[in-house]
Amino acid sequence: MNKQSIELNNKTVLVTGSPGFIGANLVLRILRDNACKTVISLDNMNDYYDVSLKEYRLELINKQAETSKTNHIFIKGSIADRDLINSIFNEYKPEIVVNLAAQAGVRYSIDHPDVYIESNIIGFYNILEACRNNPVEHLVYASSSSVYGGNKKVPFSVDDKVDNPVSLYAATKKSNELLAHCYSKLYNIPSTGLRFFTVYGPAGRPDMFYYSATDKLVKGENIKIFNYGNCKRDFTYVDDIVEGVYRVMKGAPIKENGDDGLPVPPYAVYNIGGGTPENLLDYIDTLQHALVNSGILPSDYDFEAHKELVGMQPGDVPVTFADSKALEDDYGFTPKIGIKEGLQKFADWYKEYYK
Repeated sequence: MNKQSIELNNKTVLVTGSPGFIGANLVLRILRDNACKTVISLDNMNDYYDVSLKEYRLELINKQAETSKTNHIFIKGSIADRDLINSIFNEYKPEIVVNLAAQAGVRYSIDHPDVYIESNIIGFYNILEACRNNPVEHLVYASSSSVYGGNKKVPFSVDDKVDNPVSLYAATKKSNELLAHCYSKLYNIPSTGLRFFTVYGPAGRPDMFYYSATDKLVKGENIKIFNYGNCKRDFTYVDDIVEGVYRVMKGAPIKENGDDGLPVPPYAVYNIGGGTPENLLDYIDTLQHALVNSGILPSDYDFEAHKELVGMQPGDVPVTFADSKALEDDYGFTPKIGIKEGLQKFADWYKEYYK
């Protein structure tokens, strides 16, 4: 696909969902590179998981900002607050918008549907409306591998049909893609959606398996291994995700008109994943070694005694596997960090963070 090159120099970038996991790491990357004039972080700091972890990430951002030529502004608020979103666009006029704010979690969506509609539907609509009414050069937004549902064809391709979500979370992410396409067509807004595949790493989300399993093992509790361990996941280390997002920010779908004289939607969707599905039991084994190597658990820890094989849970799928060739072709992006290195980095961070 043809891309319009975007220079970040002297630009204002809005990153929603920072200091969330991916958002915080993206802002840190922008600040380290002195990539733009101003980066605005927006997050409502909700208590879906321990707020102190978000405060920790924000502290890292603030420390990095002290040595960066890029100005950093943090605003506490929700993308579902339309007046707030409009005021941010009116005051700061961001040229590049990266919407990572969303209510995450497949299982949580089963019991808490309201927050998904508020953040992932209403909130994203507010972002689209603000982009419509302001000269935004590129909207990049988070979708999810969850949109593939129970797709049995692997690897998952963006050309696959994704009309059968198995969770409300997945349905809201597919809705984001549909809304973005509509706004790209009607208002010629360059937009790129990124379907993230199981992101992990230091200071990640505590509800993710590698993190919650570590918490349980440290406490001497059992970890539940779903589908009796017959699961494969395309785990993607957070630095690889950030590298992909960063490159995409700088290349927007090109604006052009069709034969009817109307805009061809400057719209694209990509998978962004590790490209190597890992068996869940192998992943757990790698995590165990990392926890021992870091001294979090003793070498004689009885891991087998703390594993509990259980059936599949609602909303989950047995396999995720990203075909990321399009992202490699268009942006030269290839993930580099495997689970052995990535989980060791997480374990080292975990030991330092929790002392």
